[in-house]
Amino acid sequence: MLEAPCLLGCSDKHVVQYEQRFSLQAEVYSAIQTLFSAASKEGFDIRIASGYRSYQKQREIWNLKASGAREVLDDHGKPMVIDSLDDRSLVFAILRWSALPGASRHHWGTDFDIYDAAALGDDGSLSLTVEETEQGGPFYNMYCWLDDYLRCNTPFFRPYAEDLGGVAREPWHLSYSPLADVYFRSLSKASILDFLKLQDFALKSAVIESFDEIYERFIANICQRPE
Repeated sequence: MLEAPCLLGCSDKHVVQYEQRFSLQAEVYSAIQTLFSAASKEGFDIRIASGYRSYQKQREIWNLKASGAREVLDDHGKPMVIDSLDDRSLVFAILRWSALPGASRHHWGTDFDIYDAAALGDDGSLSLTVEETEQGGPFYNMYCWLDDYLRCNTPFFRPYAEDLGGVAREPWHLSYSPLADVYFRSLSKASILDFLKLQDFALKSAVIESFDEIYERFIANICQRPE
């Protein structure tokens, strides 16, 4: 049984910091080198935009979105006006693109977001939007290559490859199956709910009241790794 602090983002003892920019489990980072090498041979320079994320960091993102200090995106990835939303509606709007603190796969050190540094514009700006990955976007070619790569015998898969009515499609989010699957099976609805009841975060009451639906739509509802 995995320790709850590692599952819920309250401990970083299971990850290693790399290049002063991101942290991952050592086994995951080792496996990523094969991905990096294969991409490099095709002219792509894959970099990690985000790896391990603590509960505190995820709560910060959540609270900023709940307050309107950080953009909340609609189903098309465009900023939306949140002033007229009730608490429940705002919770579900945030969850389309941002995980609930304590329930993010980034807590595990097995999941990470990628981009192609070779295709960045002169200003080096990175948004991690679906538009960037589609035809005409700067990372389109890399993601076309990645689609084929992930069909091969690789330990990585996309938990949000398709929009299943919960988290929006995130082509950039990769998961290391050998470890992530263990964490996913170990994280129960009851354990998350019990943890959240003890925490202080924005929109807490609305989250607790709707947690059954939140769990089914946004936590348990992922794309499975192709066999």
